[in-house]
Amino acid sequence: MDDAMDDNGTDTHCPYCSLQCGMRVAVAPGGGAEVRERPAYPVNRGVLCGKGRSAAEVLRPEARLTTPLVRDGRGGNLRPASWREALDVAARGLADVRARYGPDAVGVFGGGGLTNEKAYQLGKFARVVLGTANIDYNGRFCMASAATAHRRAFGLDRGLPFPLADIARTGCLVLVGANPAETMPPAVRHLRELRERGGTLIVVDPRRTATAELADLHLRARPGSDLALALGLLHLVIADGNVDGEFVAARTTGYEEARAAAMAHWPERVERLTGVSVSELADAARMFGEAGTGMVLTARGAEQHSKGTDTVGAWIDLCLATGNAGRPYSGCATLTGQGNGQGGREHGQKADQLPGYRDLDDPAARAHVAAVWGVDPGALPVAGRSAYELLGTLGLDGGAHALLVMGSNPVVSAPRAAHVTERLGALDLLVVSDVVLSETARLADVVLPAAQWAEETGTTTNLEGRVILRQRALDPPEGVRTDLAILRALAAALGRPDGFPYDPEAVFDELRRASAGGPADYAGISHRRLRGGEGVFWPCPDEAHPGTPRLFLDRFAHPDGRARFAAVTHRPAGEEPDAEYPVYLTTGRVTAQYQSGAQTRRVPALNAAAPGPFVQLHPRLARRLGVVDGEPLAVTSRRGRAVAPARVSEAIRQDTVFMPFHWPGEGRANTVTNPALDPASGMPEFKLCAVRVERAGEASPAAASGAGAAR
Repeated sequence: MDDAMDDNGTDTHCPYCSLQCGMRVAVAPGGGAEVRERPAYPVNRGVLCGKGRSAAEVLRPEARLTTPLVRDGRGGNLRPASWREALDVAARGLADVRARYGPDAVGVFGGGGLTNEKAYQLGKFARVVLGTANIDYNGRFCMASAATAHRRAFGLDRGLPFPLADIARTGCLVLVGANPAETMPPAVRHLRELRERGGTLIVVDPRRTATAELADLHLRARPGSDLALALGLLHLVIADGNVDGEFVAARTTGYEEARAAAMAHWPERVERLTGVSVSELADAARMFGEAGTGMVLTARGAEQHSKGTDTVGAWIDLCLATGNAGRPYSGCATLTGQGNGQGGREHGQKADQLPGYRDLDDPAARAHVAAVWGVDPGALPVAGRSAYELLGTLGLDGGAHALLVMGSNPVVSAPRAAHVTERLGALDLLVVSDVVLSETARLADVVLPAAQWAEETGTTTNLEGRVILRQRALDPPEGVRTDLAILRALAAALGRPDGFPYDPEAVFDELRRASAGGPADYAGISHRRLRGGEGVFWPCPDEAHPGTPRLFLDRFAHPDGRARFAAVTHRPAGEEPDAEYPVYLTTGRVTAQYQSGAQTRRVPALNAAAPGPFVQLHPRLARRLGVVDGEPLAVTSRRGRAVAPARVSEAIRQDTVFMPFHWPGEGRANTVTNPALDPASGMPEFKLCAVRVERAGEASPAAASGAGAAR
C-alpha cells in the first residue's frame, strides 16, 4: 500500500470530469474499495455526483480487464496471453509496420483522461521511439476550438484563467453551449451563489436543460448560430455605448476590424439567423454590457463546430470590448470536459505540440525538449494529422497501418463512427491499452490491461489550471500494469531501454524540466509539493513561486502584452438542413454516463439511472411523425442511421432533435454526426448535422449504419 493510506483512506481525486473533485478512497469493510467525502478540498467541498460516488465500482475485477489478450490470426478470437507474449506481438508488429512503410505509418492515439505523466511519456514514446509524426488524442474532440481561439486572443490557453470560485462573484455570467448542472453537478453551487449575490445568469442552448432552468435569461438559439449571436450582442453593446474604450485602447489590438464585422450583424439579421428575438437580444446585451463585471464560459455546444474557433473568438471579442478580461471576476473561458483535458493538451499528445504547451514548429522549443530527451532536434518529427484525419485514413495509402490506442474509445466517440470502425478494421496492427474491454479494444490484435486511477499515482490538471496529485490508494489486481510500465516495456522491446522510467515521480520531474520556460511552465511543481495540498496553479516557474491562480491581470501573454480581437463573421455550418434531411441533430451528455460510457456503463446504479440512448424531440415534431414517447425512432444522416426510443419533451426546439453519445450499437449517435473540421483547430462538427427523423419501421434501410469491418 502507498504510504499515504491511513484508516480513513487516501486523499485522491475523481477519475471523471475536469472538476477533478477531491475524494478519499478506502478499503471497504467487506473488501474492495469505497469512496468517502473529502470536505476540505475547495473545488467540490466534499460534494460528489453519482459518477464520483460510484467510481470504486469500476475497480471490481469482474468489471475490467485483468489479463492481456492476443488475437489468434486475422479474423480470429481474442484469447488470454502472458505479458511477455502480448508485448512481443505488439512490439514486433509495430517494428514490422515501421520497417515496411516508414515511421509515420505507425500512429498513436491518446486520451484526455491520461495523467500528465502518461500524456508526456506517450508523446515522447511516439516521437523518440517510433519516430512518428502521427500522434493525436481524443481531446481534439473536446476543447481544441476554444484552445485555438484563446491562444490567438490571449497568447495562452488555460481553460479558466481564474479559480472556479470567482464565478460566483461576477456581475453577469453567460454560459454558451454548457450544461454543468448535468455534466459537472458539483459546480452548480457556484451558479447558485452567483444568483444569491445578485449576479445574473444567461444561458445559450437550443434545449431547456437543467442549467437553463437556473437562468435569468435563456436564449434558445438555433444549433450552429452561436457565432451570429455573439456578433449580434457585440453590435448592440457598441450601439448602446457600453464599450470600455479605455481598456480597448490600453490593452487590446484589432478593435476597429472587429467592430466593422460586428456592425454587419444587426439585430433583425441575427434574429433570422439564430431564432432569438430582437427583444431577447437587447435584454442580453444590456445585462452583460451594464454589469460591473462579466464572464463568458463556452463549452462543447459552442465549440464542436466547423467554425468553433471563430465562434469562441467572437465571444472573446464581446468580453474584450466591455473590458471583461484580465480583470478580477471577469474573463472569457472554457469549461474543459475530460478529467485531464487541460494537462492532456499541454504535454505532447497533440500532433502539433511539445511538452509545456510548446509549438512543435518552433526551433527553440524543439531544441529545449530535444536536450531534455537527449536527442538531436532534427530527429524530432514535424506535426502530423489531427485526430479525425488520423483515424479517417487508417489503413489507406499514406495513412497509418498500425495504431497504439491508450485510454480512448473512438469506435463510440469519433464522428462518422461507422467509417472509423471500418478504418480500424483495415489496420495491420491495432494495440489498445485500457482498463476495460471497450468497443475499440474488442477490435484489437493486442489488448493490454492498465491500472486504474486509484491504483497508481499521477498528476492531473483540472479546468482551472490547478495541478493536483492523485495518490495510489490500492494495489492493482495481479496481471495488471500501469501505462507507464507498458510504455517502458514497449520502448525496451523496440530498442530504447533507457529514458522511459515507470515511476510517476521520476517522469514528472522530467516533465518539469521539459516544460520549464514554456507557456505551461510546471518547473516549480513537484509531487512532494502536491501531497496533502490543494494543488498549484500553473505557470509556476520555480519552487518558491506560489503558482498563478489568476492570469492576465497585468498583461496578456502576447509579446506586446495586448489581447487580440478576432474580426470574424457568421457563416453556415458544414451541413444545414434541407428538403431531404430537414431537422437539426445535436448531441451531448447525460448526468449518469460519461464520454463513450466505457467505464460508467459497467456500474449498475448508473445504468439504472441512464439505461440507454434516446432521441429527444418536441411534441409538435412527434405529432407530425405520428410517434409517441418510447417508440423506436430512426435518425438518418448522409453518413448512417441510428435508432433509439423517442423522448418527447417541450425542452427542445421544434426544428431540433437531441441524442446522447454514450452508447454503441444501433443507438450510437456518432454514426450520423458530421466529421467536417474546423480549419484552425481540427475540431469535428459534432454538435450539428442535418438528419431525417422517422418511425423506425418506416425508415429506409439504405442508410443503415453498418457494423464496419470488425476483426
